[in-house]
Amino acid sequence: MKRINRFKVVALIFCASLVALAFAFNVEAQTLNKRTIVTFSQRIEIPGVGQHFLPAGKYVFKLVDSLSNRDIVQIFSEDETHVFATILTIANYRLKATSKTVMTFRERAAGQPEAIRAWFYPGANWGQEFVYPKTRAIELAKVTQEPVLFIPAELAPDIVAPVKSADEPPVVALKQAPIMAVTPKGEAVEVAQVVERPPVQTASARPPVLPKTSSPLPLFGLIGLLSLGAGFALSIFSKRAA
Repeated sequence: MKRINRFKVVALIFCASLVALAFAFNVEAQTLNKRTIVTFSQRIEIPGVGQHFLPAGKYVFKLVDSLSNRDIVQIFSEDETHVFATILTIANYRLKATSKTVMTFRERAAGQPEAIRAWFYPGANWGQEFVYPKTRAIELAKVTQEPVLFIPAELAPDIVAPVKSADEPPVVALKQAPIMAVTPKGEAVEVAQVVERPPVQTASARPPVLPKTSSPLPLFGLIGLLSLGAGFALSIFSKRAA
């Protein structure tokens, strides 16, 4: 019976280690791809072929390639079985980060669906500003009286293509696409002329630079500590058994 009890203790500690390890990896993965569940109370416009809309409802937003300078965002159904769009974005900066997800939209006339502009992940100063196909960007710029980022119109079908990974041709084509901006007057200008740059920070005020990729070493350390705990518990049981 004593041996059975010791086995149960070891088994419980081992299971706890596996659960902690799985949870840590899950949190790390969600941070990298910024998986976010968003609920829209009304129909909204997103980049696509022509005017492309999402009905009111719940959707999942995720980054396809979180280490790219220009991120690719995918919009899924709530159960993540259907991809509505694979959209090219560029970095959008805000001065103050918030603890909640923030979606910004372009102002439209009353009764017209709002066009999505940018997505900010909780706690992040950098967000993703969505890029529209040129034809639709020209129309939006005139309606909203704001510059709109665009890619060549012929790439619009790639946005709604049913892709699943970052190495598929539609995603590669989007990542390599040239990005410009169109003004309300219909003039094409460089992105740098319309996208706000972050404020310049002094060396003393600049936050420490973190590595782009996470290391599994803390997880291994956690397993080691739990293993030591298991060994300590076994030693106590052994002494009591003696």
